[in-house]
Amino acid sequence: MQPDYDAIVFDNDGVLIEVTDRAVLAEAVHDTFAEFDVTVDDETVRAMVARDECPGQAFEDQHGIDPEQFWRRRETNAAAVQRAAIQAGEKALYDDVDALTNFEQPLGVVSNNQHETITFILDYHDLGTYFETAYGRVPTLAGANRKKPDPSYIEQALDDLDTKNALYVGDSEKDVVAARRAGIDSAFLRRSHRTDLTLSVEPTYEFPDLNAMADRLTG
Repeated sequence: MQPDYDAIVFDNDGVLIEVTDRAVLAEAVHDTFAEFDVTVDDETVRAMVARDECPGQAFEDQHGIDPEQFWRRRETNAAAVQRAAIQAGEKALYDDVDALTNFEQPLGVVSNNQHETITFILDYHDLGTYFETAYGRVPTLAGANRKKPDPSYIEQALDDLDTKNALYVGDSEKDVVAARRAGIDSAFLRRSHRTDLTLSVEPTYEFPDLNAMADRLTG
């Protein structure tokens, strides 16, 4: 018997579209520091991108920049460089995205990427017709602190879809944890960039790609 979910919600990066090259995100961070007339070394920027943490008091003490103002500008710049990468074909859709047509349930998107980036991807690739709701992180520190593994954005999507009987599809441990905290099942997509990843939490399902997932869940 196939599981009968009322809705399926998907992560974006690493699930629907390729992950963003960290060098692209580093460019956005450098651009943001430059707007505040502050110069930082490449190692500092790479560390900031790798951690993807929100700046706080220590950041303000070190650089003399208001964290909220910096973060808002960083989010704008990150969306801009990703938009350029997508338009240049450097951040492409996965070939198996067509598998979305096999699902009869209402679908949604919840991503840790900027909401501006998510809406651009859905519009640029004409994916909006697949999804009834979509969330990326709001470009504020409060919005960033609600990203996965916090379940807040997933819960918002579930409210939009009017169900708790849903499946969340992601490619990271944070996705599995966020789904569990939201009280729903999870599917871990082990694409090529996740081949060597060891999870400390167990997803409900594991699939190599969207085609395999569609075969299993639609029978």
